[in-house]
Amino acid sequence: MAPSAEFQKMMANTTPEDAKKGMEDWAKWAKENEKNIVDLGQPLGKTKRVKKDSTSDVKNDVGGYSIIQADSHEEAAKLFEGHGHFEIPGAWIEVMEIAQMPGM
Repeated sequence: MAPSAEFQKMMANTTPEDAKKGMEDWAKWAKENEKNIVDLGQPLGKTKRVKKDSTSDVKNDVGGYSIIQADSHEEAAKLFEGHGHFEIPGAWIEVMEIAQMPGM
């Protein structure tokens, strides 16, 4: 996650060399954590909010996702320490547990 304005600013000012370095940082993190990665994920685009009786365009700070597997929530969070995503000013990563649904 990152503030939308900061992400847009970064995208507008990123040189091809900066983009290459950013991808190298992601690739390094992925290689170092490959045993824990279930789905490396993708950047995310436009968002629609669907309610019971309406659908609307919305903005949020979610820029992408990855799915990892770890023995604990704390261990999962530690995997992201020093992640290249933090090159975006004000960026953060939220680590959410995928809870098991009873009976599923």
